[in-house]
Amino acid sequence: MRFQRQALMLAALWWGGITALSFLAVPTLFATLGNPAVAGPVAAKLFSLQCQAGLVIGVVLLALVRQGGPSPQAYPLLGLICVAMALAVLQEFVVAPHIVTARASGGNLKLWHGLGSAMVLVQWLCSGALLWRLMPRR
Repeated sequence: MRFQRQALMLAALWWGGITALSFLAVPTLFATLGNPAVAGPVAAKLFSLQCQAGLVIGVVLLALVRQGGPSPQAYPLLGLICVAMALAVLQEFVVAPHIVTARASGGNLKLWHGLGSAMVLVQWLCSGALLWRLMPRR
């Protein structure tokens, strides 16, 4: 792939961002603030920013992979990018509003939070697999 370095850097940024946010920043936020009512909205804003960043990175990655032309190696990459982007859109525009509504109305917060967490996990796995596939082989 002609633009492999740029794609590799973007995939690393995507995977690293999800890793840092999901496994370091948000748990630290909840542990430090102690009150879920205070930490929750801040975490939600961080996840929203991560979704937006993921969509921008995904669009650029799609363009980079497509510039390499159609090839059997490109199809799995395109699939991983599209799945991760679709999950980011669903998380941002479907799950996140349900979490806010459930928190305010006493709805099923556990369900929506679990679904959102699963979506972040799959995005993390997709971006990790993308990163792995883009790494040069020796």
